[in-house]
Amino acid sequence: MERLIGDDVLERSSVVANRAMNRERRLSGRDGYSRVLGVDVPGLLSGSARWLDLCCGSGKALFEAAELVPSAEITGVDLVDYFAGPVPESVTLEVGAVTSWEPTGKFDLITCVHGLHYVGDKLAVLGRVASWLRDDGLFVANFDAASVFASGVPAGRRLTAALRQAGFAYDGRNRRIQRRGHGVVELPFRYLGADEQAGPNYTGQPAVHSHYAPVEVKGASLTNLPYRDEKM
Repeated sequence: MERLIGDDVLERSSVVANRAMNRERRLSGRDGYSRVLGVDVPGLLSGSARWLDLCCGSGKALFEAAELVPSAEITGVDLVDYFAGPVPESVTLEVGAVTSWEPTGKFDLITCVHGLHYVGDKLAVLGRVASWLRDDGLFVANFDAASVFASGVPAGRRLTAALRQAGFAYDGRNRRIQRRGHGVVELPFRYLGADEQAGPNYTGQPAVHSHYAPVEVKGASLTNLPYRDEKM
C-alpha cells in the first residue's frame, strides 16, 4: 500500500499548500462557482439564507454574492489565510481545516469547489457537512469517487452505493456530490490515511487519495449494498 499520512501532516504537505484552484475563482463565468457546481448560487440565497463555502480561497466569489444578495449571511473557511479584501459586512472569513472546523448554527447552502480533492478523510467531511445543513438545506461539491480507496483498491460502485444509502447523490460524469437536508451519516468505512503523492486527478492538478478499511454499519457493508448509477 502507498505510504499513508495523517491529516495533520497532510495539511502541511506541498500538495495541499500549493493548491491554487480557488484563490481567484469568481462566482460566475466559465470557471465560476455556478458553472462548476451546476447550481445558481445567488438564486439559492434568497432572504436571510446562510451560505457556508468550504475551501473558499481568496473569498472573491463570496464578496460578489454578498453584493448581489446583501441580506444573505455568508461564511467562508479556508486552510490558509489568503483572503482578499475589503470584506463585506455580511461575509465572515475563517481559517481552519474542514476536518476539524466547527460552525455556529445550521446552513441553507453549503458548497465546496474542488476543495475535497485535497482533504484526507473526505468521508468524515461529508458526514460533518450533513449535520450542518438545515432540514431543507442543500450541499453540493466537486467530488471524485476515484480518489477513495477501500482495502487498497478503488472503492468505486461500492462507495457510491453507500453514499446513496446515506442520502447523497453522486454524479459520476460531472464528479459532483449533492445532498438535501440535515442528517446523521454513518458510512461503512474506517479512515486509514492519505496518499499525497497520488498525482494529478481529472482536473490536471495534483490531488490526494483517501484510504479506508471496510466496516459494518447497521447491517450494511461494502459488499452487500445495491448500486444504481445516479445523475443529479
